[in-house]
Amino acid sequence: MGGISLFFIALGLSMDAFAVCLSNGMCYCSYGNREAFSASLAFGIFQAGMPLIGYFAGQSFSDAIRAFDHWIALILLGFIGGKMLLDGIRELRNPEECITKSEYTFRILLLQAIGTSIDAFAMGMGFAVMGVNIFVAAAFIGCTTFICSLAGCGLGRKFGMLLGARAQAVGGIILLIIGLRIFMEHVFG
Repeated sequence: MGGISLFFIALGLSMDAFAVCLSNGMCYCSYGNREAFSASLAFGIFQAGMPLIGYFAGQSFSDAIRAFDHWIALILLGFIGGKMLLDGIRELRNPEECITKSEYTFRILLLQAIGTSIDAFAMGMGFAVMGVNIFVAAAFIGCTTFICSLAGCGLGRKFGMLLGARAQAVGGIILLIIGLRIFMEHVFG
């Protein structure tokens, strides 16, 4: 897998964290620079760690399914990207009211970090099948997520909820395109 594809996968996976940070920046009155940095760091760490876990879980059976790896990548990226796209469209159609909360707690941070990184676990399983260097991929995904999350926190303080839903939809489209590209490369050479 090339660097461009990895960049777009990392960008697509980071859109959930970006959208959450955007929302946090708007919804929590106590969400300052410290909270923004902590959230971005947590999202980056979880987004880097989950592909590692998924990779080693998927590696145990990757030899048996190597002939179908392009289908697995298409299905995984299609599912993840499709879910992100549908969630983004659903949020655009039915924007929820932002409830201002007084405190951004560690518990909230942890739940958000886990929730936004589930897709990265599935991607790690796909990486095992594709034979990707997981350490480079995980580091790249983590760094990209950290940067996107910081940007989301900053923008969240300035802009409305509309951008958050669009970011998630764009992330879904990116993952769908990457899944189709991988499939086409393997099928048509």
